[in-house]
Amino acid sequence: MPRDDDLLNKVQDYRRMVLAYEELNHQINELLDANAGSTDKMSPEDRARYRQLARQRDEVQHEMRWLEQQLMDDDSAQSVE
Repeated sequence: MPRDDDLLNKVQDYRRMVLAYEELNHQINELLDANAGSTDKMSPEDRARYRQLARQRDEVQHEMRWLEQQLMDDDSAQSVE
């Protein structure tokens, strides 16, 4: 059972990461939409916010990929057993 609990926790973490990624992406898109789709037209404050959101989104995406790899490894290990 501990392996099942670990797998469930990883899936739940992954789902949280997906939701966080989607929210960050939504905020980035809203910022771009408010500035005619271009960072060139953003105020310095908006540009700083855009960069912050983009960094956060990149970090979340990195975490999602790591979790995907963990889940695939777990799936492969369970297939062998």
